[in-house]
Amino acid sequence: MAILKDQLTQNLLKEDHIPQNKITVVEVGAVGLACAISVLMKDLAGELALVDVMEDKLKGEMMDLQHGSLFHRTLKIVSCKDYNVTANSKLVIITAGPRQQEGESCLNLAQHNVNIFKFIIPNIVKYSPNCKLLVVSSPVDILTYVAWRISGFPKTHVIGSGCNLDSARFRYLMGERLGVHPLSCHGWVLGEHGDASVPVRSGGNVAGVSLKNPHPDLATDADKEQWKEGHKQVVDSAYEVIKLKGYTSWPIGLSVAYSAERIMKNLRWVHPISTTIKGLYGIKEDVFLSVPCILGQNGISDVVKGTLTPEEEARLKKSADTLWGIQKELQF
Repeated sequence: MAILKDQLTQNLLKEDHIPQNKITVVEVGAVGLACAISVLMKDLAGELALVDVMEDKLKGEMMDLQHGSLFHRTLKIVSCKDYNVTANSKLVIITAGPRQQEGESCLNLAQHNVNIFKFIIPNIVKYSPNCKLLVVSSPVDILTYVAWRISGFPKTHVIGSGCNLDSARFRYLMGERLGVHPLSCHGWVLGEHGDASVPVRSGGNVAGVSLKNPHPDLATDADKEQWKEGHKQVVDSAYEVIKLKGYTSWPIGLSVAYSAERIMKNLRWVHPISTTIKGLYGIKEDVFLSVPCILGQNGISDVVKGTLTPEEEARLKKSADTLWGIQKELQF
C-alpha cells in the first residue's frame, strides 16, 4: 500500500545518511542543556545528539528541543543512553559529573569524575574516533588532561573550556566601568579556571590603547580607582550567581557555543582555552592551562606566545605545580 510520502514525492537517489556536522552533548543537566540550546541557536549542527543516564529526563529534553525545530536550523535532534547515538560526531561537548560540594577537596572531585570519564571517553572514541573533545566538566583543567590521557587523541584535539568564561566576565566588567561594549574591551584571564586564574592586566586595552597609557597606576596599590578589584569581581560573581540560583549555566553555554563555532566553521579565532602548556613559561609537566589559542577545524592549531610580567608568569607556574600535584595522585 502506497503511503502519503510515496504519493507526494518521487525518490531520485540513495542518500548517505552519515552526518557531516554532528555535535554531541554528554549529560543534559543545567550546563549541558545551556550548551545544547546555544549550539542550536547558532545553527552549528545538522544533527545534535544528547546522552545521559537519566533516560526519562533525557527523552523529555530531546522532545522539548524537537518541538522548537521551527525556530532553528538543526534538522535532527536525537538522544539515547547508549553511546551509539553519538556515532560520527565532529565535536563532543562533555559536561558530565557533579559540581564540587562544600568542603570537598579538588582531588576528591577530580577522582570522582575520572571514574566517570573512564566510562564516557572510551565510548566516545569508539563511535567518533576523529572527533574533537570540548571538556566543560569540573575541575576543567584537570579533566581535560584526563580526557587526553584516556582518549589517546592528539593534544590539539582535546580542548578545555578553561578561562574563556573568566575572560568574558572580565571584559564585561571592564566594559561596565568604561561605558564600552565588551566586544571592544580587550583583556585576558589565563591559567587555571576559577579562583587561581591570572588576570593579564598588562594587555588590557580598548581600540589598541593600553589602559596603562592614560592610567599608569592601573591595578597597583596606588590606583585610586581600584582596578585590581576587577579580577576579584570575576571570581566572586560566579559564587554570587551560585548563591542566588544554585548554579551557573547560561554564560558557559554561550561560551561553549562560541568555541564550537570556531571548530565547526574553521574560523581560527583566538580564545583563552585550556590546552597543554608543557614547555611554555618554564612549565615542565603535562598540565592543561588556559593560554590564547587559535581554534579551528583541527582543534587548537597554535598557541599565541604572549609576554607576561614576572608576577603573572610566577602565578601561572604556581597553578601548574598545584594541578600537577593533584594529577599525579589520580588513579586511572
